[in-house]
Amino acid sequence: MSSSNHLPLSGRDLLAALCVVLIWGTNFIAMKVGLRSLTPFQLGAGRYLFAVLPLILFIRPPRLPARWVVLYGLCQGVGQFGLLFLSLKVGMSAALASVLLQTQVFFTAFFGFVLLGEHASRALQGGLLLAALGLACFGANYLAPGQAGATTAGGFALCLGAAAMWAASNIVVRRAQKATPQFDVVAFMVWSSTVPMLPFVALSLAFDDPATRWQWLAAPAGTWVSLAYLGWMATVLAYALWTGLLKRHPVNRVAPFSLGVPVVGISAGMLVLGDRITGWQWTGTALIVAALACVMFGGRWLNRAIRA
Repeated sequence: MSSSNHLPLSGRDLLAALCVVLIWGTNFIAMKVGLRSLTPFQLGAGRYLFAVLPLILFIRPPRLPARWVVLYGLCQGVGQFGLLFLSLKVGMSAALASVLLQTQVFFTAFFGFVLLGEHASRALQGGLLLAALGLACFGANYLAPGQAGATTAGGFALCLGAAAMWAASNIVVRRAQKATPQFDVVAFMVWSSTVPMLPFVALSLAFDDPATRWQWLAAPAGTWVSLAYLGWMATVLAYALWTGLLKRHPVNRVAPFSLGVPVVGISAGMLVLGDRITGWQWTGTALIVAALACVMFGGRWLNRAIRA
């Protein structure tokens, strides 16, 4: 077995991982800022417009069947971010959205089991149990009078739907990788980002108040900064850095950094937006983070315990 699994990350790679955590943890703030002037569907169209320009002018289309590009764009773009933006608009705080979206790990495991026949390890089973308890705490929060905090049950449900669509997009990527010997992640990400723009525009025309349709032309500077941050930083730069880390290091060396995303998200939401978190929500957050840690490190702990 290669000893690369045990080599520490270089200073450059560690800095890249921390940048990804900071970008993905704070991009929920950018979403909230953008939603002050734009509707969720307008924000979705703007995010992907920035994500594809100007890279699409320099990157060739990926060499794989177009159905994978379209399907990923619909699941990840319209599905994940459409539901997430709606969630943030109707009653989900940036702080808690950063936590709930991480349940995509468990939705991915469920879809992988049902659709791909993947095995659920004991560590994953333990993580699923902890995550279920965490979600039950979030649900109990809405049953306690006066304890909902800054969130609503509708926002909670939409955020879980966004996590499920993220998981669906993960399954699409796995199938696309299996079908394509030379899978180009960057080209795939850039060209799939062209897919959600037209559906978001169509949804805006169908459901947004006509009086809001052209307000984005007069949007304040903060809105344009948020769109640029979501498109260029959170989508292009962060995914490029993350992909580079996964190419140079084993997944078990890189994945644990994702635990920092909800930590940064909660801190940023509370400090910048003044998000409030109730006791039930703190308990649910702790259980979900523990569930993620169980999935990432549980197998190693179990193996050590067996050898001991």
